[in-house]
Amino acid sequence: MSPHTMTLPQTSPQQTPTRTAHEPDLSTRELIDAARAQPAPMRGALAAVGLTSLLTWASFTPLNFSPLGWICLVPFLLLARIERPTRRMYLAVYLGGLAYWLPTLQWMRLGDATMYTAWFAMSLYVAFYFPVCLGLTRLAVHRFRVPLTICFPVIWVGLEFARAYIMTGFSWYYLGHTQYRWLELIQISDVVGAYGVSFVVALMSAALALLVPPRWIAKLQLLPPNEAWPVPRQMPTIGFRGVIICAAIFCAVVGYGYWRRSAANFNGYPAPRIAAIQTNVPTRVKHDSQQAESIYRSLHMMTGAIVPQQPDLIVWPETMVRFPLFEASLDVSDEELHKHIPPNVLTSLRSPHNVQQLSNLAKMSNAALVVGIEALSADRNGVRTYNSAAFFSPKKGYAGRYDKMHRVPFGEYLPMGDSMPWLSVFSPYPADFGIDPGNTPHAFEHQGVRYAPMICFEDSVPHVVREVARTPGGQGVTGKPVDVLLNLTNDGWFDGSSELDQHLITAAFRCVELRTPMVRSVNTGISAVIDGDGAIRARAIDPQTKQSKQVEALLVEDVPLDNRRSLYLAGGDWFAGSCLSACGLLVVAGLLGRWIPKRSDPGHNAV
Repeated sequence: MSPHTMTLPQTSPQQTPTRTAHEPDLSTRELIDAARAQPAPMRGALAAVGLTSLLTWASFTPLNFSPLGWICLVPFLLLARIERPTRRMYLAVYLGGLAYWLPTLQWMRLGDATMYTAWFAMSLYVAFYFPVCLGLTRLAVHRFRVPLTICFPVIWVGLEFARAYIMTGFSWYYLGHTQYRWLELIQISDVVGAYGVSFVVALMSAALALLVPPRWIAKLQLLPPNEAWPVPRQMPTIGFRGVIICAAIFCAVVGYGYWRRSAANFNGYPAPRIAAIQTNVPTRVKHDSQQAESIYRSLHMMTGAIVPQQPDLIVWPETMVRFPLFEASLDVSDEELHKHIPPNVLTSLRSPHNVQQLSNLAKMSNAALVVGIEALSADRNGVRTYNSAAFFSPKKGYAGRYDKMHRVPFGEYLPMGDSMPWLSVFSPYPADFGIDPGNTPHAFEHQGVRYAPMICFEDSVPHVVREVARTPGGQGVTGKPVDVLLNLTNDGWFDGSSELDQHLITAAFRCVELRTPMVRSVNTGISAVIDGDGAIRARAIDPQTKQSKQVEALLVEDVPLDNRRSLYLAGGDWFAGSCLSACGLLVVAGLLGRWIPKRSDPGHNAV
């Protein structure tokens, strides 16, 4: 035997490790320790997060299989239970997040060929929340020994709340949205917002993940080979007390929902009759100036068809009126306006004909009219363009407008467009396009009922809708600032995809949060009436095809006003904000953790 070669006892020649003259000699113990130091392979993490991605996708539209929302995160949470991370675990989790978001957001590409870039960019961004969530959860569980059933729902909700603000916000596909049909469960939204529903579902997911036997985790190859058997006892589990606590929280939330629904008195006030007109105008047609008159005639005829049902209010979709509403400051002269607007165009804009015909339509219908229209506001500084909702009274004519506050990036404005015009590749519009943001919400009153409009995706952003619902300036018949929310939307960009369904689902949570019904008038659909319980009472349906998407349809409904008050309306996002603050404290504690001794608590339970 060579002096530089060592043979381990009871090994075959194929298993005999050798050392050259230039390599140090290793003992048997060192070789065993080196083998034990090897992490589990990456494929186990890929399988776990891949299963989570598939189940999560299936729990939302288009499959919309809501029960999967309770278990979809269980495989993902197994990665939080294991003491030692697998190989490239966070890379696997990010790839799994990307595998979920790419098919989920595929409807973004339908608007225009340039939107493929935006689709990929958005998916790349939101996929980061998966590894961030796992990293914070593992830090809490394994570094600070916080029970999984406490830290995970807090972290998940905190990151959902962050996603509502970062990059102007994206409040879609919250975990709680999977349960929109379970009305008793989602009533907790009037206390803590839709984030509370996500918290409960995440809590139960964590409890289920802790019930998975450790030997199953070993079979999934999430443990290093030396730890696969026997299974290490220090892996977090859940005890009987933990099961009882989680079940009690769940039952309390559902019990609260039954109580709050029983307290509703939808017949306590006269229900305004509201009509929503649903057009079916493809985007390419809508932006064709030659089609403006044809679109208006269609809206005029559909409005006439509704009149026999005697609605109190008629709502048209977003920007379906293709001529602009022009207003100029009284202190600006024509010479100053001509710097920004050609004289012949200014003459046309100032013509009262367009506004007068809408006022006449409201008078003939004997109903108030809210229409989606582009508004131009001129002063000495120039001309600003707004995406607006204009209100017409049957007695007074034009009575004001609301300008959209929450703009869609790359769809309505180009972030940092002045400094980085190349970002226009993410948008179907040129670099100099865009609308200006409105400053404040605005409510309209008709026959004692106060209506507050929102435009496009505004109804999906919790804090924006809350601001709209708190519109100052008076109280409606229910004693709240706003009695009915109106959403004017153009979903024609998305070609009848699952976006239309998910948009409606997301809007339903705003009604529960604020205890305020909503009427949606949507180009291509889905126009609907939602009550203060979040129940979708009616949809606009074509009588021939029985479809609610990509059809012209009319919806007339007596909208039940809600007598209940909302703690969320009064207090806002204190709960979700606290969860995000807890995430921030966890990050700080983790950064300081190198000077804090790690707690030792083998075999700790989740609760």
